[in-house]
Amino acid sequence: MRRTSFARITLVFSLAAPVLLGACKPKAIRGGEGTENPDLDEGAMGTGLDRKDLDDLMKTNMTALMASPVWAGWRNGKQPVIAIWPIKNDTSEHLDDQMLTLLSDMETELINGGVVSVVSRERQAETIAEANLQQSADFNPAVAAQIGKQIGAQYFISGKLQAVDERLNKERRVQYTLFLQVLEVETSIIKFQTKSERSKAISR
Repeated sequence: MRRTSFARITLVFSLAAPVLLGACKPKAIRGGEGTENPDLDEGAMGTGLDRKDLDDLMKTNMTALMASPVWAGWRNGKQPVIAIWPIKNDTSEHLDDQMLTLLSDMETELINGGVVSVVSRERQAETIAEANLQQSADFNPAVAAQIGKQIGAQYFISGKLQAVDERLNKERRVQYTLFLQVLEVETSIIKFQTKSERSKAISR
């Protein structure tokens, strides 16, 4: 009798197991514009910077640049040649891939603005390699002047990303700031500067 009951239990479990396992299987979700979850990227998953944060910070700064007297002067004068210097990451986060995406997005915004000519970052990298120069994220006026002369850039757009981390009991807040500068290659004079801010917080 016990063997029969055990056999029945085993049979029931064997039949139910695929259903139970199927219920626990992770479900992939597609999000973004044009999908069934257009707001999937809106929610934050932590206090770290994500793609949306960097995109918002960049667009805020680019909007300020395009509304500035410097941009208006470029619009009304001869189209200047612009190059993008790496954005320095002064945070504790490892954002190498995200920073490359940020530079590409800035390049796209400048090109589509239709007011300036933009030196491709690939061309800039080739020039640096050919001249045996070292281009770090720290803006170096001497190196910038040499690179600018070789690629024909009159201005460099550069900046830095900073963070202030605050903790109280079980709560944490990180305030991020993205600074953006336009520097004249010939003189190293800052022609424009702005910043955008984003805060991320989490409580347990």
